[in-house]
Amino acid sequence: MASTYIKTQAERCGMTEDESNSEGLMDRQTTGEDRVRMTARQLSEPRTANWIASEADWSHEPTKRVLERLVDDGILHRDEGGTHTTYYPDYRRQAMQEAMRLRDSEHTVEELTDRLADMKTQIRDWEDEFGVESPNQLRGTLADESLDADEEDRRREIAREWEHLQRRIQIVGFAIREWDFLTPTTEPAQASS
Repeated sequence: MASTYIKTQAERCGMTEDESNSEGLMDRQTTGEDRVRMTARQLSEPRTANWIASEADWSHEPTKRVLERLVDDGILHRDEGGTHTTYYPDYRRQAMQEAMRLRDSEHTVEELTDRLADMKTQIRDWEDEFGVESPNQLRGTLADESLDADEEDRRREIAREWEHLQRRIQIVGFAIREWDFLTPTTEPAQASS
C-alpha cells in the first residue's frame, strides 16, 4: 500500500518513479559498488558504513572502501565527530546537479512551475487534513491511541513523503529561479581580458 501511495503521489507531482522510489534501481542487476554509490548519493542524513552496506546489500569492508573513494573524490563527506563515523553527500552538489538535470530535461519552465505548485498544494492538503504544520508534528500524532496500525503506517509514510517534497520544492524552485543561468552552453566559456 505504501509504495502505491508514493508512486501515486510522485506521478501527481510530475516525478518519475526513479525519482520517488529508488528500490527499482536496486532490483536491477548491479554490482555491489554500484549499489553503494547509489545508496550513498541518495542519503538525506548522515549514515554509518554498516547502514549503507545493509541498504546496498553488500559486505562492510568493500562498502567502506567505496565510501572512502567517494570521500577522496569529494562526492561524500565523512564525519568522525560522533560515536560512529558517518557519511553524507555534498547536498549543495546534489541540488545543483538535480537543478541542471531539470533544466536539461524536456520540461519547460511552465511545467516545472506547475510541478512546484502541485507539490506545495499537496503539503497544504496534509496540513489541513491533519491540523499540523510539519512532518515531525504529523509524526507526533502517532501518540493518539485511537489510531489503528494502518493509519499509523499511512502517517509515517506521509511524513517521509512530506520531507521529500520539501527538498524537491527547494530544488525545483532553484531551477526555476536560475533557469537562464542553468541553460546548457554549446560553446566553451571564454575568459575576459
